[in-house]
Amino acid sequence: MVDPDGAGGHRLDDLAVRGRLAHLDEVLAQVERIPGPSGELAIDAVATLAAVYGEALARAVGYASGAPEVLAAFTGDELLDHLLVLHDVHPEPVGARVARAIEQLRPAVRDRGGEIELSGIERGVAEVRLTLGGCGSTSAGVTEAVRQAVLAVAPELSDVRRLPAPGEPERTAFVPLDTVLARPVADGVGP
Repeated sequence: MVDPDGAGGHRLDDLAVRGRLAHLDEVLAQVERIPGPSGELAIDAVATLAAVYGEALARAVGYASGAPEVLAAFTGDELLDHLLVLHDVHPEPVGARVARAIEQLRPAVRDRGGEIELSGIERGVAEVRLTLGGCGSTSAGVTEAVRQAVLAVAPELSDVRRLPAPGEPERTAFVPLDTVLARPVADGVGP
């Protein structure tokens, strides 16, 4: 097996790769704004290149299918894992990827006095049971972080839904007390 720190391994650390990906997103956004045939040609070139790279990744996964340690190295590498998902050639099924993301989130959720569990995936939506102690703003932030983490490893999902914990009532919309106590308005005439 190739040593990732050797001559055939990583050339950029994960932080540098994230920087390059962010720059690529910016450049592609600029290319998409180029009007006319030049812009269309540039977009076509990028799409064709991406398709060729996707095919190369699919072949690499196929060649490595008999070597579980190589597939584990592919999915354990942040960049390769991202590209395998992006090109729809990831060797792990979506449920396994989401379960792995939930496991990685569990320590941080527990540090905030909570628990997290994947309940299932229904019609393209991951259902996550998330309990937290503390204020609602913290809960909303953690819920959004869970959503982003799950969709990062499984972009083919349409959403992540938080299920109430056992015994926790369904959250309802807040109705201001003034609305409940106000007298009804008849024919546009107020109280």
